[in-house]
Amino acid sequence: MSNNSTEREQWGSRIGLILAVAGNAVGLGNFLRFPVQAAQNGGGAFMIPYFIFFLVLGIPLMWIEWGIGRHGGKFNHGSAPGMFDVIWKNNLAKYVGALGLFISLIIMIYYTYIESWTLGYSFFSITKKYFGLGDFTAMKIFLYSYQGREVSPYFNDISWAYVFMVITFAINFWILYRGISKGIEKLAKVAMPLLFLFAIIIAIRVATLGTPDPTHPENSVSAGFGFIWNPDFAALSDPKIWLAAAGQIFFTLSVGMGTIHAYASYLKPKDDIALSGLTTAATNEFAEVVLGGSIAIPIAVAFFGVAVTTQMALGGAFDLGFASMPLVFERIPYGEVFGFLWFLLLFFAGITSSVAMGQPVVAFLEDEFGMDRKKAVGSLAILVFISVQFVIFFLKFGFLDEMDYWAGTFGLVVFALIETILFMWVFGADKAWAEMNEGGDIKIPGVFRFVMKYITPLVLLIVMLWWLVNDAIPILLLKNAVTENIPYIWGARIFMVLICALILFMVKQAWKRKEA
Repeated sequence: MSNNSTEREQWGSRIGLILAVAGNAVGLGNFLRFPVQAAQNGGGAFMIPYFIFFLVLGIPLMWIEWGIGRHGGKFNHGSAPGMFDVIWKNNLAKYVGALGLFISLIIMIYYTYIESWTLGYSFFSITKKYFGLGDFTAMKIFLYSYQGREVSPYFNDISWAYVFMVITFAINFWILYRGISKGIEKLAKVAMPLLFLFAIIIAIRVATLGTPDPTHPENSVSAGFGFIWNPDFAALSDPKIWLAAAGQIFFTLSVGMGTIHAYASYLKPKDDIALSGLTTAATNEFAEVVLGGSIAIPIAVAFFGVAVTTQMALGGAFDLGFASMPLVFERIPYGEVFGFLWFLLLFFAGITSSVAMGQPVVAFLEDEFGMDRKKAVGSLAILVFISVQFVIFFLKFGFLDEMDYWAGTFGLVVFALIETILFMWVFGADKAWAEMNEGGDIKIPGVFRFVMKYITPLVLLIVMLWWLVNDAIPILLLKNAVTENIPYIWGARIFMVLICALILFMVKQAWKRKEA
């Protein structure tokens, strides 16, 4: 089979590459999901399994995906089907790799809509649209009516949400259209420094709040930090805590979805991946642990106390980020400015991730079908725009949740397990190790070879089986589904099957075209 001989794009600078891959990893989960997971799962004790899984899952998978990606790029493959076909000489390889395209595409479809909420709320903050809503219930109604999940006096329909979705959609695909160095890399060089700047400003403001209400001395920032960081070591005996920590590593590093592979495929054959992969992982951890852990939960405890914040955290990341945080911004000087910065940093975190999700599909169309970038991006844009309509209008019926579980949760572990086995066992540990270290500015510690070959796949297998038995099978059988949502859940499943079938068909056609 002949490879596409057209010259592929390359990154303009190493710092641009690192910022882009870090931007892919730093997403909404760093600032919303992480503090909620920590608060719900033993506080500081959660960090023990979290850092263990960072070492045995996060960093190894980061290096594995960089290695697979750069190796695939040598053969002009920027997506998992072609990469898997190179490392596994089997007719099934390309179809197994199609799972990477499926996951990144499905997540991009609904993530783009979620991301648009942050842009909308940054506007609502600076214009004080939600100011005056005095309690958590009212703020949740404001959020739900904005999303079209219920009727309220605040929004007559989803027009506002739709407008911000279109704006967000347009920005995403304009960046993708601009290409690797002129689009994605330039975005990362602007968005990532601003994201960190805004997060540091807000974290400093949180740290200086002290005790906002002297009549309630138990409600303070220090109590907030204590709530999220004081360890409940008894929680370590609960396996769910360990699984929650493993799950957070997947969410936070964006491994298991084919995006890192795509970015790494544009490296030169001798470009470093050992230090670059470690640097991007460390950058993400700083954003999550240091900054993400210093904003939402501590500020909520300072204003509402531990008991109320616990209820907010139990409501999930969106309730915490879009309902409790606006209540805080109402109560502090220049709250509209801090609210604007908070939601804008979330937007930057979101868009650097969503463009990464689109790149594997664009690379697939370019590399395997020989499309120019304009046609490839345009084709993806049409598919995503049509598909996101289902997410928007059926959100309240669980359409997004169903997509998020199968592609954005369970699918990540399945794909990560497959790629680890293929790279370390089928391709071979010796060749994989040589690939990851080739051209490296540092030498990957030898212990990680053992970890990648044995520990990482074993842990992935345990996590996958646990989630399969405890979550996937009950969800598949609709055991806890609301009756009125069941037709829409089946609709989401049919939709995902059709997307999967389309990808498999295109993979087949691409290889038939090359073999002709």
